[in-house]
Amino acid sequence: MSKLGTLGARLHRGEIGYDFVKNRKIWYGLSILITILAIAGLAVRGLNMGIEFQGGAVFNTPKNTTASVSQAEEYAEAASGHDAIVQKLGDGSLRIQVAGIDTGAANEIKSTLADDLKIDSEQINAELVGPSWGEQIANKAWQGLGIFLVLVVIYLAIAFEWRMAVAAFVALIHDITITVGIYALVGFEVTPGTVIGLLTILGYSLYDTVVVFDSLKEQTRDLTKQTRWTYSDVANRSINSTLVRSINTTVVALLPVAGLLFIGGGVLGAGMLNDISLSLFVGLAAGAYSSIFIATPLVADLKEREPAMKALKKRVLAKRAQAAAKGETGTEGGDESYTDEPEDAAPAVVGPRNQPASRTRGRGRPSGKRR
Repeated sequence: MSKLGTLGARLHRGEIGYDFVKNRKIWYGLSILITILAIAGLAVRGLNMGIEFQGGAVFNTPKNTTASVSQAEEYAEAASGHDAIVQKLGDGSLRIQVAGIDTGAANEIKSTLADDLKIDSEQINAELVGPSWGEQIANKAWQGLGIFLVLVVIYLAIAFEWRMAVAAFVALIHDITITVGIYALVGFEVTPGTVIGLLTILGYSLYDTVVVFDSLKEQTRDLTKQTRWTYSDVANRSINSTLVRSINTTVVALLPVAGLLFIGGGVLGAGMLNDISLSLFVGLAAGAYSSIFIATPLVADLKEREPAMKALKKRVLAKRAQAAAKGETGTEGGDESYTDEPEDAAPAVVGPRNQPASRTRGRGRPSGKRR
């Protein structure tokens, strides 16, 4: 078995682990800081909305146009009075995009470009995009996002419980805010592809979160019937037992997206790939982070506000203090007595699974221990 596989098995059995839940205030603070930076980027720089949302015109020149990208950009900006985006395509033609202009001025801009580029105006193909179409796209995107979030909350509330639904909702908003904020800070153009990327990352983020929640739900059955583990202990175990799986799925998903972003968009200059690849790359990373550091610790916070979980935590801490006073082994896998627990408490479900069972153990008590 590989080292990573061995590590995953030991994490799953509870032999090793990191206390994510105990350090949750650090993760909350870090997430709040990143979110504030993202919101500040949105407020200061705003989003660079593409032509599909602002309206404008796209001019496609014939093959093997001799003008360079920088020259064509200067000509387009001078002719339109607006910023222009120019891309050189594989056949040597140029794609000149000018957003925010009145579509009625497109013919005049087309004639001016033809004179500057020294080509026949009939050879330039102009595509006009009205702002109303972009507004419809934006509205549909918001509607889709709202419907998705509502359905997610309803499903999680039914399949798990409302606290998990709230935690997943917070994690999703966290991922969206960070991704959109990165777009504002980097200045990448927002296109319909970006919207598709944003909706796609929500599914990936939710997948990681549900995997941890499912493990947590399984391990917290009849939790109040024992006095060895608090809800936070089990939540932390659930994160560790699925940690390697979450890392593997995230890395595998990020590799092809990184190829699109850094090689396709950066090295090869296929700028049209940036709009969707950046949203996928940032969103996937943020989704993996939020499912581990935000969603599950938040569930533990909400759950331990319940009276039953408060009472359980009080009993567990009292028992640990009593064991420490007697000089007994710690609670993380030690030979601890369960004399006050019923037979069906099944502490092995929520504790480490690598403890050897005693042949003479009965009614939940280690052998040799008596009331």
